[in-house]
Amino acid sequence: MQIIRTIAELRPALRAKRKPVLVPTMGNLHAGHLSLVRSAREHGDLVVTSIFVNRLQFAPHEDFAAYPRTFESDCELLAASGCDIVFAPTDGEVYPEAQGYTVHPPPALADILEGQVRPGFFTGVCTVVLKLFNMVQPAAAVFGKKDYQQLLVVRSMVRQLALPIEIVAAETVRDASGLALSSRNGYLNDSHRAEAAQLHMALSKLVLAARSGRTDWQTLEREAQEFLRARGWQPDYVAMRRQSDLGEPSMGGPLVALAAARLGGTRLIDNREI
Repeated sequence: MQIIRTIAELRPALRAKRKPVLVPTMGNLHAGHLSLVRSAREHGDLVVTSIFVNRLQFAPHEDFAAYPRTFESDCELLAASGCDIVFAPTDGEVYPEAQGYTVHPPPALADILEGQVRPGFFTGVCTVVLKLFNMVQPAAAVFGKKDYQQLLVVRSMVRQLALPIEIVAAETVRDASGLALSSRNGYLNDSHRAEAAQLHMALSKLVLAARSGRTDWQTLEREAQEFLRARGWQPDYVAMRRQSDLGEPSMGGPLVALAAARLGGTRLIDNREI
């Protein structure tokens, strides 16, 4: 496995490959990330995992400086999972000058749910993802379904900008309790870790209610939030939306239940497709 730090090194390493596949990450890797690497192996002839903590998607009050950097252990995990190249550029390599050009995704998709709670987040995501796409020029890129809205935003960007890249959606990896694996799970103390699976439980109850025929979506969403608050959570949202574009359930089509909530000082997100 090669470790590459610059675009100038990266381009020659990719030149002979017909179908490189990119797995974009911010490091601090866990089994969920490694499942993306294994999925990437099925879609091309070379797997590139990027490790870059993108400051553009962090608000001033968020944890950019404190975000865990675990590069050596990340590389050990990636080597054992079949990664071919780790692309780990510095901040100056990705942003050699002030980033005056940014990608602003459509508000109808990007300014709701996560985008409403974290204004500008998806502009930061789209800008760095487009830059990574231009650097690596992959035939495909793998994104996890745990970040469901991010997946849809990136798919929309690729489609509207006519990028020749297949976006592969990988299923969420969970621990035995049902908790979705996330780098931020490392912030949970023991008691919060035991409680964290209740976010998945709240979504599961919502899904069961929908499958039973209930369509009083606002009541179902309110019940799920009340369930979480009663257990000490601070929900940002619990929402039932359309899978294709996060439109309202009344618009028709397969649905997805999404939630974000704080438990102590840790913010967790999850979703369940129906």
